[in-house]
Amino acid sequence: MTPEQYVQDKAAASGSSFYYAFLFLPQRRRQAITAFYAFCREVDDVVDEVTDPTVAANKLAWWRREVAQAFAAQPTHPVMKALMPCAAEFAITPAHLLAVIEGCEMDLSQNRYLDFPALERYCHLVAGVVGEVAARIFGQTQPQTTAFAHRLGLAFQLTNIIRDVGEDAMRGRIYLPIDELQRFEVKAHEITQRDYSERFAALMKFQAERAHRVYDEAMALLPAADRRSQKPGLMMASIYRTLLREIEADNFRVLHQRTSLTPLRKFWLAWKVQALGRL
Repeated sequence: MTPEQYVQDKAAASGSSFYYAFLFLPQRRRQAITAFYAFCREVDDVVDEVTDPTVAANKLAWWRREVAQAFAAQPTHPVMKALMPCAAEFAITPAHLLAVIEGCEMDLSQNRYLDFPALERYCHLVAGVVGEVAARIFGQTQPQTTAFAHRLGLAFQLTNIIRDVGEDAMRGRIYLPIDELQRFEVKAHEITQRDYSERFAALMKFQAERAHRVYDEAMALLPAADRRSQKPGLMMASIYRTLLREIEADNFRVLHQRTSLTPLRKFWLAWKVQALGRL
């Protein structure tokens, strides 16, 4: 299997909303974003699938070494072999990849966040930096587009946190800030025991309202000159925001299930942005 086929299979198998936005890119940009996304999946899977924290930490340390080797023209993993031919062209640096690894490492040592600023730091590493790299690959021409990408990445991660509350709790992680749990009088054990209440619904409504504000802030930051090039990001925004609205309509029944959109609906939302230029 070639490195290119490996990353293609990795991206397609994930079922991610991101994959549908990639389909509309020119071949070279599609190859680059697919390889970068596969890298993100590889390091994220270490944390989600390796049950022994020591083993997971060692695997992430291996990825740190692999990044260094790859930028020294000696990649060994198929993902890095697929990514490196695109790195210079799209200004992807070791710092970008190491930031993603650092964010995943946080999951090994921290499973609660005191307040939103602390959570926002985590989101910057695992989503904001990803958005920054994606914006470069999509064809960013304006400096302000980086701020848009960071904010949009935060919105995506906040949506993921809302969607995955129950699933994450089963892994021992609660990303909802502790001070906000206290404000709405929701106990951690209520989440792990899948105990729905009006208090929990109010807490989640608060989370969703903040996510919507961040989406709006991101859109306001996108320069008109880059709106066409950043269409893939706008496709993902359409898909993720639709998912958030589905969760809201279901009254945040996220403790026992993972809400998702069908592949056909994701493709339709992406195509609508591509064809009509609107969310």
